[in-house]
Amino acid sequence: MSTHKYIDRICLTGALFSLLLTLLFLNSEALGIEPASQVMGYEAKLFDTSRVHTIEIIMDDWDSFIETCENEEYAACSVVIDNEAYKNVGIRAKGNTSLSTVSQMGSDRYSFKIEFDQYDSGKTYYGLDKLCLNNLIQDNTMMKDYLTYRLMGEFGVNAPLCSYVYITVNGEDWGLYLAVEGVEEGFLQRSYGRNYGELYKPDSLSFGGGRGNGRDFSMNDFMNRDNGETDDSQPSGTQASGAQGGEPGNFGPASFGVQPEAFDPSAMFGDGANGGPGGGFGFGGMSGGMGSSDVKLQYTDDDPDSYSNIFDSAKTDVSEADQARLIQALKELGEGNADSSLDIDQVLRYFVVHNFVVNGDSYTGSMVHNYYLYEEDGRLSMIPWDYNLAFGTFQGNDTSSAVNDPIDTPLSVSGSGDRPMADWILSSEEYTQLYHRYFRQFLDSVDCAAAIEQAYALIAPYVEQDPTKFCTCEEFEAGVSALKTFCQLRIESVSGQLDGSIPSTDEGQAADSSALVDASGLNLSDMGTMNNGGFGGGNPGGGGGFPGGSFGGPGGESGTLQEGDSVPAMGDNDSGGDRQPPESMGMPGGFPGRDGNVPQGGGFPGEMSAGIDVTALVLVGISVLALLAGLLVAFQFKRPGGVRYGKTHNGRRAGPVSADPVRERHSAGRRT
Repeated sequence: MSTHKYIDRICLTGALFSLLLTLLFLNSEALGIEPASQVMGYEAKLFDTSRVHTIEIIMDDWDSFIETCENEEYAACSVVIDNEAYKNVGIRAKGNTSLSTVSQMGSDRYSFKIEFDQYDSGKTYYGLDKLCLNNLIQDNTMMKDYLTYRLMGEFGVNAPLCSYVYITVNGEDWGLYLAVEGVEEGFLQRSYGRNYGELYKPDSLSFGGGRGNGRDFSMNDFMNRDNGETDDSQPSGTQASGAQGGEPGNFGPASFGVQPEAFDPSAMFGDGANGGPGGGFGFGGMSGGMGSSDVKLQYTDDDPDSYSNIFDSAKTDVSEADQARLIQALKELGEGNADSSLDIDQVLRYFVVHNFVVNGDSYTGSMVHNYYLYEEDGRLSMIPWDYNLAFGTFQGNDTSSAVNDPIDTPLSVSGSGDRPMADWILSSEEYTQLYHRYFRQFLDSVDCAAAIEQAYALIAPYVEQDPTKFCTCEEFEAGVSALKTFCQLRIESVSGQLDGSIPSTDEGQAADSSALVDASGLNLSDMGTMNNGGFGGGNPGGGGGFPGGSFGGPGGESGTLQEGDSVPAMGDNDSGGDRQPPESMGMPGGFPGRDGNVPQGGGFPGEMSAGIDVTALVLVGISVLALLAGLLVAFQFKRPGGVRYGKTHNGRRAGPVSADPVRERHSAGRRT
């Protein structure tokens, strides 16, 4: 035992220092230290976007499974992903209207969902619990979803990872699909770390949502309604906001034509002033589209039952405290307190990319769905989902209005408060200017043409091989060309809106359309739309074998690899005056930037956000040094069996004294 006269003070100081560090880590978020997200492992496996992956589905009675796909029930199968086998996993068909559309077409090419832990709670694919396999319906480009998710991820949005996969079933070719990371446990850990918040997928009860939701809603009736028929219950002269042609105008039950027997209009309109549970339902006009108030993220009251379309669609276990916290955030958002209720950086990044790709089948469109809502510590953000009808192709009736869709009042958003998650951007000049700065940064950091060419070169041989695709090879090429043209014109229009040469609101464009970008040479239906997608090749189910068609590139060469900057960490929700988005927004992960080159490093959006904060690294380093210092002190002043010094009668230090007097006496006896 040490006899150093300061040992007590040293030990006390070390203990206090360790306690201080512990308190610092426990309260790190309150001190402004962002929680580190997590590298799961599957990011660099299946979601390596430099190649087309392979998935073999092995199932004894595949035909019987296909016949019952519309039931959306899980069945057991084995999957082999890039030559790695996973036995006894769950598989089912997925989709909202696309599920019934495939069936009506006489096709078997459903989208699928694979759940690795369906029958074994501990089974994952390198940490991934759920995988979506999208069939690329209504998308002759075969890359609308892919391009949007990549744009989102590379611009810093917490977006699902994706990659192309070629599927075979029991050894037979099935087709080219898009693999998309399921927005569940794996995604949450990868994006937000182990201590993630709450996740919801708001959707109205009468359509959308999948897994049985939406079967009473007829998309065909909705799309093929008599546009000249109006609803007498609507005030005269009201229209749905939004410039894109084909966006729904006045709505009423009569406008849907013949309804299915199970169709219940009362379930859509609700009961009472706020529509009863789930909120009121609006049909165009002043209501601003088909969506309940809770799905529009409007604050109604403090009763959780008024938000059933949110809480009933929770993807995490939600407590009463979680419900109260989300409702309070919606209330603050409705009152204009965006800084206290939103993750400003994440929401702005989401809407920049979302509004660029003009997706009418979304929160900002007439249907008001296809998004995830994330809440953590009372702040809300949105997670992108389902963009196969983006780039103006939801209905695709008006090319000019899609290309020139105003960025400040996109689609059905008017700034009136009907869509509070988007309306806050126009609520103050400061927010609008910050949003525009983010938009400029986005346009400066991405080269859509190079990204499209890169994806085209990757998938073209597989498209030709695909026996079940929904379009011919010629239609695929026309779609890719149209997508490039749309992006080029859209960049031109948005750039003009940002510099003021083109109006950025519906009102401004209605007053002066002379500066709008000319899109007369573009045919949106070439990309595949809600109206014409999925019937390519003249046969239900696609091209009917292996359609011919050359694959001459749509133009240009793919970028060359070189070093590039990565996207910085997300910015703070500061409320300062002249806020700016983080600078140097590079495009990692093999995604072309404005210089046309493909930066190296990282490779996947998940890796971008998976790094540990520099401050956290410093604190870890300090902790390690403190631990080493403590160990050094222990070894210095506590040496069992070692030598210590004695003292003379006058207090002066004498020679060394053995730590074992008995052994010392025996030694002395032998010496004498």
